[in-house]
Amino acid sequence: MIVSSLDSAEELDVSHNSKIKKHVLVSNGEINHLTNFSKAIFPPGEVAHAHKHHDMTEVFFILSGQGVISVNGKCIPLTAGMCVTIEPDEIHELKNTGVTNMAVMYFGIKT
Repeated sequence: MIVSSLDSAEELDVSHNSKIKKHVLVSNGEINHLTNFSKAIFPPGEVAHAHKHHDMTEVFFILSGQGVISVNGKCIPLTAGMCVTIEPDEIHELKNTGVTNMAVMYFGIKT
């Protein structure tokens, strides 16, 4: 059993942009094939710059705020309640386009 809490999870920088902070609830290696399960806070205007993963599917769930995700050049507006799955080798970039923080829960699964 693994028990974690957002209240007690250490705040870390997101590797794609140190202005975006995350709280990791499940770390890489704790569950077979799961790379992480985290909550990230994107301040207004902040971007997780375009990148891809060769060995991972990534799932983003928008908790609050608004933004845009670009997947292989296609822009998709994001609002609270939306879920986007990124397949391996898809180039993706996530940006907060709103005036308040955008909160995102996300996880990765090794493929």
